[in-house]
Order: sequence, then structure tokens, then C-alpha cells
Amino acid sequence: MNGPDYYLPAAATGFALALKVPALVRNWRDPLLRSVTALLALGTSVFFFSAPPTIVRVNRLTGVPNISAPLVYVLLSAFSASCLVLMVNWRGGPAEATRRTSRLWIGGYAAVSLALIALFALGDAPVERLRDLDTYYANTPYIREMIVLYLTGLTVAGVAMAWLCLRWSLQVRGLLRAGLICIATGYLFNLAYATAKFTAVFACWSGRTDLDGLSTDTAPLLASVAAGFTAVGFCLPLAFQRLTDRLEIWSTYRRLGPLWHELRGLGPHGGHTPRLVWWPSAELLVIQRESDIHDGMLCLYPYFDGRVRAGAYAAAVRDGSGPDQAHAVADAVMVTAAVRARAADPEGNALDRDAAAPPAALSGEGPRDLVRMSLALRHSPVVAAARTADRPSAD
Repeated sequence: MNGPDYYLPAAATGFALALKVPALVRNWRDPLLRSVTALLALGTSVFFFSAPPTIVRVNRLTGVPNISAPLVYVLLSAFSASCLVLMVNWRGGPAEATRRTSRLWIGGYAAVSLALIALFALGDAPVERLRDLDTYYANTPYIREMIVLYLTGLTVAGVAMAWLCLRWSLQVRGLLRAGLICIATGYLFNLAYATAKFTAVFACWSGRTDLDGLSTDTAPLLASVAAGFTAVGFCLPLAFQRLTDRLEIWSTYRRLGPLWHELRGLGPHGGHTPRLVWWPSAELLVIQRESDIHDGMLCLYPYFDGRVRAGAYAAAVRDGSGPDQAHAVADAVMVTAAVRARAADPEGNALDRDAAAPPAALSGEGPRDLVRMSLALRHSPVVAAARTADRPSAD
């Protein structure tokens, strides 16, 4: 495998990391989010520093042959620690116990990392090996132990992570389950990577060199496949969750349309709400539409008639509506009647007469209530019947 074979999976995990960074900035205190971000950052670093061109550059810059080996192994150990910390946070439980266990795993792999550095310093690896260091130095004192130590740490983390994701996938559905299965598959490939490396090293111990290809060719390929599955597993739920959120926001904007059209022109801006930015987001458009609706209702308060609302509520109940829907229908009928009453009172006599009286309150307390009311305006037969009835007087 050449440089691009390493840089491509590094780019894939880096892309997943980029998707996670905004959420981390917003919720940096979330230990689970920090664990996922650390996992992706370390995965990106491992592939980048494992690429032969990067190995050559690091060795040349430091002047130490094979110094990239302990660097990559330490990154792999940190990657393993991040897997286990992620497992602890996903498992949940008391916050203090979770923090304590996370610190133990981090401390354990920090000790492994120090041991890797010490073993490399004690060993003798003068010949630079870009792709086959594990098998070339498989019988070299201290370097041999360094190789076994990093592979053992990677194996422990791979087993734990695959088990966690598979167990978690049995408890959830949808895209989250698909993502977890992808992540578990990725870690199973990581275990296959460690197995290929161990097999090649064990073969060298027995005097065989015909299995070196498992370490130099097969293992890096397995690692690339693992990175692809892992990146997809992290990106899939996040990307589709964002798409779902976008669709839900636009759906809310569209469903508020009937109520907004009913009340537009009543507020202080006469239905022409000034845009706060040149290219408003979907959230801002929904907020503006809700603001227009509330402004229109403020203008209608003196014309709201509780008797009209009570009659509409009773009619909606007789029509088979549940309590929430019946309240929405009643509010919609009262708003419709108030719009007509205001149109029949161009001089604003009701404003002078009812200025001291508190206005009747709608049942709606949030966007969902406004959406129910808006949908009732379009679909409720009770509202349709009220529209064709005689205009109520404003008293």
C-alpha cells in the first residue's frame, strides 16, 4: 500500500471528525461527544502518520531511524483508550463512576504508551523499515515486546468496542442501529488487522518468513476497510439526523401557512416582516412566521369571543376530536370570527370599549399548538362551517 491508501481513510475519518466538531463546540462538556471526537481525531492521526511518505518525513526530521514506529504505536494506544472511554460513556451509569472508569482506562493506556517509548529506546532498530518493521524486527529484543504490546492493546479495545456496538444495536432502531452495526463491523476488521499482524509475527518467531505479506499487505488493507466502515457508522446517523431536522423545520413552516395567511396584514408591519439577514435560515423563517402570527393575534384580542370558542369546542367534540384537537379547532374558529369582526369594525370601536378588559386567552402555548390551529383552519369541517355562517357581531 502506498501513501494514498493511507491518506484516503485518513480523509474519511477526518470528514467524520469535521461533522462532529460543531456539535462539540456547542456541547463541549458532554463526555460522550468528547470521546467520539477524540476517537475520530486519533483515527485520522494514525492513518496519516502510518503513511510511508509521512514516516520518511518524520524519520528525516528527527534524525532517528524508525522513530515513526513508537509514534504510530502510541497513537494506536491512545486510539484504543478512546474506544474504551467511549464504551464507558455509552454504557452510562452514575457520572462519578463513569469518570473514574474513564480515568482508569486513560491511565492504563498512558502507561502502555510510556512502556512503548521505553522499549523502543532500549531496543536497537538502526535499519529504516517503512512497511515491514513488525516482521523485520519481530525477533529483536525490546522491539519485539513493543510490537506485541501495541497489538495486544489494540485487540482489547477492538473486542470491547465491537461488543458494545453490537449490544447497543439490539436496543435501538433506524439509522442509529445501522450506524452502530457499521461501527461494529469496522472494529471487527480492526480485529482482523491485529490477527494478521500477530500471525505474521508468530510466524517469524518460528523461523518462517512466507507470511510476512499478512503484515505488510493484508493488514493495512483491513485497516483501511475498518476506517471506512467506522467513518460511515459515525456519519450516517449524524447526517440523516440533520436532514430529518431540516425537513421537520420546513414542515413546521409550511403547516403554519394557513394560520399565517389568515392573520397576515394585521400586525404592525402589515404582513411585510423585515428580514433580519439576506439569506435567512429555516429556523429564522419559522420564528418570523410565528412572530407574525402572534402579532396578528394581539390585534385580534378585543374581538375574541369566548362564547364562539365554547360552541366550536363542543362541535369539535361531537365531531369526534380529542381534547387537544378540539381546543385547536375552537381556537381556529374564534380567530376566524375575530378576523371578520375586526373587518366589520373599521373604526376600531371594540378597542375603546374593551381596553380595560383582559383579552380571552388561547389554549396554544407553543409552536405545536399553532400548527394544530393552522391545520384546523385548513382541514376541520367545524371551521369550514363557521366560515359560511353569518358574521358574529363585535358587540
